[in-house]
Amino acid sequence: MMLDTDAPLVQSVVAAAVGVSKQAISALVTDGALPPCSTNGELLLAYCERLRQQAAGRLGGEVGGLDLVQERAALAREQRIAQELKNAVARGEFAPIGLLADVLGQAASSVVDRFDQLEGALRKSCPDISDDVMMVVLGVVSSARNEWLRSTARLVDASIDTLQAEAEEGDPADALDAFAREDDGLPYVGFTA
Repeated sequence: MMLDTDAPLVQSVVAAAVGVSKQAISALVTDGALPPCSTNGELLLAYCERLRQQAAGRLGGEVGGLDLVQERAALAREQRIAQELKNAVARGEFAPIGLLADVLGQAASSVVDRFDQLEGALRKSCPDISDDVMMVVLGVVSSARNEWLRSTARLVDASIDTLQAEAEEGDPADALDAFAREDDGLPYVGFTA
């Protein structure tokens, strides 16, 4: 069969020339896999170019299929990010949120214990201190302690919410700033020493 490449486009003629159905050519044009053409020759060239791209592994076989170059680049990027995160964990720049919460809880407990001992230490070192002065000092210390605990709790809650939001967005570029990982069931966070 001879194909007149300068003739106005007839999809069934091009389909017969390349050995596929007219519906296959029509689907490729409709889905945008082949550009709109005005002659049989333009459609034939576009079809052959698509076949070359598929054969070279730069284009998926199905309409809307995978673009292998982009998929490989995305995979390489994810592998690079994962390796950067593993290195950051190994350097101690990231730690499980649970561990950080435990450490923060122990530190807060230690500070609270010291504050609780303040009244006895003041009475021992300043036996002449009046009850009014003692109540003012203990009130200020108690208020500061309670505000410190509230502020710490708000900070932790805000940080966890931020981590979860960034993890849900799935932007791997932000992963080094806020890394949520489920290897051991606990999310990880970044920190600076």
